[in-house]
Amino acid sequence: MTKLLSWNIQWCRGVDGRVDPERIARVARELAGDPDIICLQEVARGFDTLAGSAGEDQFARLAAAFPGHTAVEGVAVDVADGRGGRRQFGNLLLSRLPVRQAWRHLLPWPADPVHADMQRVAVEAVIEAPDVGDLRVTTTHLAYYSAAQRLAQVNALRALHAAAQGHRRAPERADRSNGPFHWQPRPSAGIVTGDFNCEPASPGHARMLEAFDDGTPALCDAWQVTHPGRAHDHTVGLYDTLQWPRALACDFVFVSEDLAPRVVALQVDATSDASDHQAVVLTLR
Repeated sequence: MTKLLSWNIQWCRGVDGRVDPERIARVARELAGDPDIICLQEVARGFDTLAGSAGEDQFARLAAAFPGHTAVEGVAVDVADGRGGRRQFGNLLLSRLPVRQAWRHLLPWPADPVHADMQRVAVEAVIEAPDVGDLRVTTTHLAYYSAAQRLAQVNALRALHAAAQGHRRAPERADRSNGPFHWQPRPSAGIVTGDFNCEPASPGHARMLEAFDDGTPALCDAWQVTHPGRAHDHTVGLYDTLQWPRALACDFVFVSEDLAPRVVALQVDATSDASDHQAVVLTLR
């Protein structure tokens, strides 16, 4: 079995207002045992302007909490702190399994005359999962305010999934030098997970599920694979009712249709208030 945990950790800030990276790590283990792959959104470094934060390096502290895991950082926001340092914000992927390749994809950020929002990033890694087979794991956090930006980002995620299919087989002139040009295959099977900031059946969610014209394996909502006909469990608004006046689902795990038969379970935690979001745990075999 391979377990993946995905969680928007709100810069490690719980509903109690306390910022605690080690609590996030502890709860992650409580929810998923020793997760093979951990996908975290809203990770901060140097942002002492965020509520409850002292500017701690959450990327480093979370990585240190999972020794033996490869850490792949994806910084979306990178700004000066006014004191000669940097403030950074983005996503973190941690893998106990071997990581063959990793990418950081800045997602589209078209100008919106109403909503500024912020730059977003997708972190992608090719992971060797012995029980499942090689797979691509991408974690992201899409635009909250701007529907136009969010849809552009969904289309970019779909384009990345389709482009990966073209890298499955070696080109005629494949570099084998073990240098930076060394060619490595990318598997067809893929997972795209994170906070999509849209609800089930919304335009963004529906677009993720649309078929591809070129034969690229479609993406499936893993919740619908494991709970057919049942409404998504809510992933926000269970405990934080100030930011979220109503409970809803906006955190998803999408799997390529060639990986869907290996999905054993998808569970949404309903017990932890260590973030304003609930963690999602996927099990593959």
